[in-house]
Amino acid sequence: MRLIFLAALLGAALASRVSYEGYKVLRFNPTESQLRLLEKYRNSPGFDFWKEPRKYGDNLDIMVSPDRQLPFLSFLKDNNITFKVINDNVQTSIDAEIRRQAVTPKTPRAVSFDQYYRHEEINSYLQELAEKYPDLVSVESLGVSYENREMLVIKISSGGGGHRPAVLVDGGIHAREWIAPAMALYIINQLVENNAANSDLTDSVDWFIVPVLNPDGYEYSHTTDRLWRKSRSPIITITGVCRGVDQNRNFDFHWMEIGASDYPCDEIYGGEEPLSEIENRNLRDFATLHKQHIKLYLTFHSYGEYLLYPWGYTSELPSDWETLHALAEEVDAAQVAAGGNPFTIGSSTNVLYAAAGGSDDYMKGVLGIELSYTVELTNTRYGFQLPASLIEPTVTQFFEGVRVFAKYVKENF
Repeated sequence: MRLIFLAALLGAALASRVSYEGYKVLRFNPTESQLRLLEKYRNSPGFDFWKEPRKYGDNLDIMVSPDRQLPFLSFLKDNNITFKVINDNVQTSIDAEIRRQAVTPKTPRAVSFDQYYRHEEINSYLQELAEKYPDLVSVESLGVSYENREMLVIKISSGGGGHRPAVLVDGGIHAREWIAPAMALYIINQLVENNAANSDLTDSVDWFIVPVLNPDGYEYSHTTDRLWRKSRSPIITITGVCRGVDQNRNFDFHWMEIGASDYPCDEIYGGEEPLSEIENRNLRDFATLHKQHIKLYLTFHSYGEYLLYPWGYTSELPSDWETLHALAEEVDAAQVAAGGNPFTIGSSTNVLYAAAGGSDDYMKGVLGIELSYTVELTNTRYGFQLPASLIEPTVTQFFEGVRVFAKYVKENF
């Protein structure tokens, strides 16, 4: 009977979702001239640039819809552009992910790192920690999202009257990047439930962690469109309604100068105005309130294995870039020693791509938080659909890098 029930649930879930049947993901290692040719397909219907190179010869991953594949393959052949297929049918991997999520048992009053959690489950976990560890944990609301979901921040502190240096962490600003909230949850889990082994990370440093910065988009990616990226606020256009803003193009620092679109239906739409998204304003208000104490900002994304620091709006470097770079190298060495792959390190514009309006630029450029980093986890053939079986190795390896970040804050502030 249980198997029949699960099959019925799975069938209903699949029926209500956006289908990516027949979509393929192609991986390129383009030359400079080939990259210029491929760039013409950016934001074209049927094409989604999943991963983009800053340096020539690095990977470029493009998802292509079935109706665009034949002419695109002809274009590639005519221009002698080679590629390999890293996902022959995106829907197949989505279906496998849904099946695993449906049958994986939930652990009451705890989290495990063999599954992805929904926003409500994450909030419940934070509240449970506050009840169970009142001397270490408190939880407060940043406010609600556009669709009225509560955005919680967990504070982890062993005391000190609120004047200690702090670390601000968030994940999930891009809805489809599920490993980012999982990373934030693992940090919480280790600092709280495994505090005996990690008390050195909390004995003189406070932590503020927001696991899901885009709860509406995150839920939509679970229920309807696995590859949804943006928020869910509606934007009225002359042709109808487009949904969502790229929240990581929407912060009020060199907004819309480069790397963002002014067309509401585009994946990198920067919004009608800076900080148009309530979710971003909620984070801004909290970070502004605590900016005197926050010394390190970490925002988690996927995918690509990058450790990025400002600036995203220009190729010029901040005055303290050598400090930012040296610390990132220490972090990378620690996670490599734990079994991870080496990350590419540098400023966002110089090693990835230019994109103004990002949260890391805002935290450093407006709020004055000295250490500000974007961490792009993983670089596997699975892209955004990292299997749940790979959550634990991913988060445990990079936690050793988080340990280095915390040690630096503890010793220098």
